[in-house]
Amino acid sequence: MIKNSLSIAVTVAALSLSLSQTARAEFIKDSKASLEARNFYFSRDFRQEGATQSKREEWAQGFILRMTSGYTEGTVGVGLDTIGMAGFKLDSGSGRAGSDLLVPDRSGGSQDYSYDLAVAAKAKISNSTLRVGSMQFKNMAIASSDGRLTPQVFSGGHLVSQEIDGLTVDGGYLSEVNHRNSGDFEDIGMTVGGRRGLVVTDSSLSDSFRFLGGSYKFTKELTAGYYYSNLEDLYKQHSLNLVHVLPLSNGHSLKTDLRYARSTDDGRSNVDNKAFGAMFTYGFFGHSIGFGYQKMSGDTGFAYINGTDPFLVNYVQIGDFANKDETSWQARYDFNFASVGIPGLTFMTRYLTGDNIDLGAAGTGKEWERNTELMYVFQEGTLKNLGICWRNATVRSNFSNEIDENRLIISYTLPLL
Repeated sequence: MIKNSLSIAVTVAALSLSLSQTARAEFIKDSKASLEARNFYFSRDFRQEGATQSKREEWAQGFILRMTSGYTEGTVGVGLDTIGMAGFKLDSGSGRAGSDLLVPDRSGGSQDYSYDLAVAAKAKISNSTLRVGSMQFKNMAIASSDGRLTPQVFSGGHLVSQEIDGLTVDGGYLSEVNHRNSGDFEDIGMTVGGRRGLVVTDSSLSDSFRFLGGSYKFTKELTAGYYYSNLEDLYKQHSLNLVHVLPLSNGHSLKTDLRYARSTDDGRSNVDNKAFGAMFTYGFFGHSIGFGYQKMSGDTGFAYINGTDPFLVNYVQIGDFANKDETSWQARYDFNFASVGIPGLTFMTRYLTGDNIDLGAAGTGKEWERNTELMYVFQEGTLKNLGICWRNATVRSNFSNEIDENRLIISYTLPLL
C-alpha cells in the first residue's frame, strides 16, 4: 500500500513543482492538516456457554495525520489528500487478541506496531472533483469504518459533482481495501456472518466494486437519495433514502428517516433481500427521543461490504439486526448538555430487540442489544479539542454470541495548518 501511495504522491508533487509560483501559492494557501492522537482501550467479554474465547482485551495508541491540499489555479486544479496512520500496542496478551485495534500476528496475537499511508491525487473542474488513490468513503452504498484505532480505506477512483444547485452526483470504482486491523491491501469481501442464510460459491471476495448515485435537496426540510452498487460476482443493490425534518414551534422538531434497499445475487451468491428501515426522532431543547423499525425479507439477510458501516437504521455498536427475516425495533434517547450550559458534553442510550430470525431446523431466533455512550470534548483552554468517550454495550441472543463490552477512547486533535 505504501509503495502505491508514494508513487501517487511523487507524481502530484512533480506536477505541482512544474506549475507557476502563483498556482503553487493557491495549492498551499488552502491546505489543511491535523494530527489526531487516539488512545483506545477495548474490552469484550463473551458470556455464552462454551465460548471459544472468553475475552478480547487490548489497549493501543494510534496517530492519524490528515493533510488536505488546496487546488492549483486554472481551469483544472490539482491537489493531494493524505492520511498517515500508525498504531502501537500498549497491552495485549495470549488469548486476549482479536479486538481489531491492532494487526494480527502469525501466533494468534497482535503485532507491536503498524503504520500505513493513504494518498489520493485529486483534480477539480468547476464544482466537480475526481480523486484517484486511497481514501475513505461515506455514502449510502459504502461507508468506511472508523470505529477502531485507525480508519478503513479503499483504493480506487471517486467522482463527486455538484454542478446543479441542490443535486450531488456521486460515483466510484474500488478494487482493494485496507481494513482497520490490516497493514496491506486485499480484495473486497462480502459480509456472510450471522444467520443471514448467505451462500457463496468459490469465494466471498471480489476485486471490483462500483457505485453510482446521489442526493437531491428538494427543500430545506426534504432530501432524497438513490444509489446503485455492485460487488462484482457477489451482489447488486439499489438503495433509496428519504429524510424530512419538520420544524415545530418553540425549538421542537420531528425528523423522519426512511431507508429501503433491494439486494440480489450477481453470479456466485444467493443474495436475495429487501431491507426496510424507518427512524423517527423528536427533538426539543437538547433532548431527542427516537424510535426505529427495521424489517428484513427475502431468501437471505442484508448484503454489504465486509468491515464497513451498512446503511441501516438499526446498525449500532455491535449488531446490525440484518439476519434472514429479522424484524427489529429501537428506542433511543440523546441529550446535549450544551442546552444547560455545558457545551461539549453529550449522552446517548438505546435499546434494540430483534426476533423472527430464520434459524432453519432450529426454529426462530431473537436478540437484543443495549448501548450507552458518554462523551466530553473540551471547548477551550489548554485542553481544547481533547475528547473523552466511554461506550458500553450488552448483547444477548439465543443463537449467537452474548457480549458485555466497554470501550474507552481518549483523543486529541492538533490543528497543524
